[in-house]
Amino acid sequence: MKRAGAVMTMARPKEPKDEKLMAGIIYANEGVYNAVKAALEAEYGSVDYESEELDFSHTDYYSDEMGQGLKRRFISFAVLVPPGRLSEIKLFANYIEDKTARAEGGRQVNIDPGLVSQSRLVLASAKNFSHRIYLKDGIFAEVTLIYRVKKGFTPLEWTFPEYASQRCREIMGEIREIYCKQVKLF
Repeated sequence: MKRAGAVMTMARPKEPKDEKLMAGIIYANEGVYNAVKAALEAEYGSVDYESEELDFSHTDYYSDEMGQGLKRRFISFAVLVPPGRLSEIKLFANYIEDKTARAEGGRQVNIDPGLVSQSRLVLASAKNFSHRIYLKDGIFAEVTLIYRVKKGFTPLEWTFPEYASQRCREIMGEIREIYCKQVKLF
């Protein structure tokens, strides 16, 4: 029901704000990590955040392929990117994973690219599931964490245990803080 004097207008499509590119990198060899970080910097510009090295112990999913004693670091990049580029970024991450694979087969690194905004962390995946939305070129997007005022980043029912961990949510909060300063939300 229309109120007297109210004018209804249709929402018009507009481009979203650029977002903060981040990557979660799983590796066993520090040299491989450094090479991957350098390749990502060559493509996306300088890193403005790098977490400490964390034990990757929330799952053994990658152990058969990548070995034991896996580590994880999170990085983000100074240059913001349009969210529409997420699928091409995931394809580039897959390319790096393939280039650094062992000659006898098996990855040495897993790269989870994502976008941090004021309100969420979105990860890219080549795997479809009920809570993922198709982007293009075989790549899907998943809202992994949402940001709530006074609570920080909070997981959803499908959030991987590692991303649901307190430390990971703190890291995403630190990256979000950098983003908010870049777009002058603080």
